[in-house]
Amino acid sequence: MSRICQITKRKANNAYAVSHSHIRTKKKQGINLQHKKIWSTKQQKWIKLRIATKTIKSLCKIF
Repeated sequence: MSRICQITKRKANNAYAVSHSHIRTKKKQGINLQHKKIWSTKQQKWIKLRIATKTIKSLCKIF
């Protein structure tokens, strides 16, 4: 299973790891995915999702 948020479709980001001497090497910034059960009012049941923590925070603000 790929590391992609099922709601927002976020995925890993390409970045540089910068050393003290400013030598840059490529790295990948992974997304913080969590398994979460969310109640669906439309389907009237719990849905298991693999979503990012940033998405969880935004869902809490909406509801």
